Amino acid sequence: MSTGEDSMEITNVSHPCDKKQTENNVTVAFEGSLGGGENVLQTNDNRPSKVSTILMIIFSALAIGSDGFNASIIGNVELVMGVIYPESLTTSIASRLSNSFLVGMIVGMLSFGYISDKVGRRAGAVLTTLILVVGIALSAGASGVTQKGMFWMLIIARGIAGVGAGGEYPVAGAGAAEATDEESKTRNHRGIIMAIISDAGSSLGWAFGALVPLILLLCFHQKVRHYDAVWRISLATGVIPPLSIFWFRYKMMASSAERKSSMRKQRIPYLLAVKKYWRPMLGCCVSWFLYNWISYPFGLFSSTIVDKVNPSSSLVLNMAWGTIINCFYIPGAFIGGFISDRIGRRKTMALGYTLQAILGFILGGALGPIETILPLFIVLYGIFLTLGEIGPGATIVVTTTESFPTALRGHGVGFAAAWSKAGAAIGTQVFKPIMASWGDDSFKGTQAVFLIGSGFAVLGALVAWFIIPDLDNRLGNVDEEWKEYLRSNGYDNIEWGDGNTNEELVDKVVSC
Repeated sequence: MSTGEDSMEITNVSHPCDKKQTENNVTVAFEGSLGGGENVLQTNDNRPSKVSTILMIIFSALAIGSDGFNASIIGNVELVMGVIYPESLTTSIASRLSNSFLVGMIVGMLSFGYISDKVGRRAGAVLTTLILVVGIALSAGASGVTQKGMFWMLIIARGIAGVGAGGEYPVAGAGAAEATDEESKTRNHRGIIMAIISDAGSSLGWAFGALVPLILLLCFHQKVRHYDAVWRISLATGVIPPLSIFWFRYKMMASSAERKSSMRKQRIPYLLAVKKYWRPMLGCCVSWFLYNWISYPFGLFSSTIVDKVNPSSSLVLNMAWGTIINCFYIPGAFIGGFISDRIGRRKTMALGYTLQAILGFILGGALGPIETILPLFIVLYGIFLTLGEIGPGATIVVTTTESFPTALRGHGVGFAAAWSKAGAAIGTQVFKPIMASWGDDSFKGTQAVFLIGSGFAVLGALVAWFIIPDLDNRLGNVDEEWKEYLRSNGYDNIEWGDGNTNEELVDKVVSC
């Protein structure tokens, strides 16, 4: 139930108006992840404390950032591998290396969407971390009797890691959104908070994914005999973020929304869910698909594009330019999140798509004179990526989490995110063939990908404006609407959450 700005649970209160007792129930018990006890930071009434909520938000950003790193690292790793395995790293092998992680992510998103709703966010977080770490370890240690065998082991291992990384989206995305709903102050700034978690976190991961191989190349003085160590260490670095936050995630407690409005013990009426939420689901799936079709290959192959535009430069210098380009993702998250809290998610998304399309058409149409000035090309390329983050990049995750009730939030985020990675996989698969379709004429290939990407951005703007609805940022209201919808369709005896909401007692406490 909702009271004023926030709703809360109060237990073990001797009298509803006993002020001293009530104050004791909202003191913080510093146990669990910091003190080795059985509980994480929480209030005595079993609600997450402010500290626990903040940590949940921070660690969700690290988890999503880790996924961005592990997804993007393969771009520069392939450039290094191309030097030491020129015959074995064929175009088809390179595409499989890029797409195996994405296919794994799709599997993880779909499966952990269900797990996070029916088993719990914490169980999902623990399991995704373990799978991700195993996949990364196998990737870094990939070997085979032949180079082809080694590449196939790497492809399979990257797919395993992708399952763990993909599972983070419904687990961390849903959990972080619910954490922001504990208090009105964080709820009213959910747009910027979720943009930092999902978009800035992922963008930082992409930036580090480009930076780490570059730093290792410089550390090894660009000696080709050390390139094997460079790509293996680059991949292995991906275990640091998930392992560093594992203990907290193991100890984290469920949000108030999850404990009140989940349907863990009930069969979910999926047909009714589709009837009620088909429009936001369609809008989120299509928009996220288009966003990743554009964003993923343009970021992953940034060094490759620079190499086409600037073929006379060295590998390290082109990788450095690619790293700088990927850094342009980061400011877009902050700008888009800030705007979305003021004009709404749908309008912000449409605005970013539109501006990105305009700049993309300029880049594609006037590529000839622009590419003669490399710094100008780099800056415009970077702004092209920034505009994508201002629009769908900063808003798509928060839009998806706000579109569905707690009982379906993991399902919704996982399903829409799976479509996003389908877009990334298809975009990645066709990107290099498009660039190579004119043979030695790299100019027309580069021009084509910008023009096609801009066309998809126009479509994304139309989807955002006409299909995605305006949303209520109070998750409790979305939950109540879902409960009332089920009651009106004959579902009267659903056991919601853990059955410990104590709503009558809350009413008395608030009335005092």
